[in-house]
Amino acid sequence: MRIAIVHDWLNQNGGAERVLEELHLLFPQAPIFTSIYVPEKVPAEYREWDIRTSFMQHLPMSHGRHQMYLPLYPKAFRSFDFSDYDLILSNSSGFAHGVCVPPGVKHINYCLTPPRFLFLADNYLERERITGPVRWLLPPLLERLRQWDIASVKGVTEFVSISRAVQDRVRDIYHRESSIIYPPVDLERFAPADTLGDFYFIAARLIPYKRVDIAVRAFSQLGLPLLVAGDGRDRTDLEAMAAPNVRFLGRVGDGQLERLYATCKAFLFPSEEDFGIAPVEAMASGRPVIAFKAGGALDYVTEGVTGAFFDQPTSESLMEAVRRTDVTSFDPIVIRQAAVAFDRAVFRRQIAAAVEQALGCPVPAGR
Repeated sequence: MRIAIVHDWLNQNGGAERVLEELHLLFPQAPIFTSIYVPEKVPAEYREWDIRTSFMQHLPMSHGRHQMYLPLYPKAFRSFDFSDYDLILSNSSGFAHGVCVPPGVKHINYCLTPPRFLFLADNYLERERITGPVRWLLPPLLERLRQWDIASVKGVTEFVSISRAVQDRVRDIYHRESSIIYPPVDLERFAPADTLGDFYFIAARLIPYKRVDIAVRAFSQLGLPLLVAGDGRDRTDLEAMAAPNVRFLGRVGDGQLERLYATCKAFLFPSEEDFGIAPVEAMASGRPVIAFKAGGALDYVTEGVTGAFFDQPTSESLMEAVRRTDVTSFDPIVIRQAAVAFDRAVFRRQIAAAVEQALGCPVPAGR
């Protein structure tokens, strides 16, 4: 059985790429089709993979400013020929699920989310701080792309969502049901520590929708130690609003990140994510998560067992949750055990089972 993997774009290294890496491990002979590929922006091992790009690969500035070619993505993905394949496995939060599917070919879409920039356009424009003429020109284009997107999913045989929040979105937008397979987390890297530090911890890109400002404001008022790992365009503003008890570490290495997870009092998660890998990594380290009560956090944070929720995306709501949460009452072993459901091995088993069910026969898989 011949399998093709389809991915939106390979010009960054984030959670979608972690999923892609696991899919490649499962099906190492499957070529990867994508709109553009920028080798220097992804792990070096990708250069050994069979990566096949669209015509967009050769457009001027497409590697650095791919957003300017937004109208061309549907054509790029529909230009691929999958007539020689038995199954298409798309990994998408953008356009990859919109490929042309030949008769008799199955198509499983691993849905990271229906495109936020199409179906949550106002939130997207606000979070990206898009202003001026572009803000007025974009809505008509986005409406045409929304219509294309909804029509294109007729080619999807089966949707697989990454969380209950995304499952609800798939049902609301596409009127399709989906199963849930959680994204892979490398639990082997993390373990509880024997002793704890005297600090709370947040690790995130310092960009608007991560809502790190909520945590900075809250802890500046609480006076409790907060360490912030990560970098991004909001860092200068965040540092300006922070009290001395809030420290910014910038980007940290894997070893330091693992120690920070394991020795913090609790991990803070103020953003609303479709899933959220970092909180599960903290749980794998035995630490409770104090999370905004929405999105993917609802799938792994259990009040009083693996963490605590705050109800409003405000510093006041977060402060109230921190004050009422006794971080010494949590059992690190129980928290760690709750994270096991999100391990890489679980992801691979479930994806392999979905592929075998779609094809109706066993499929040789990698690790």
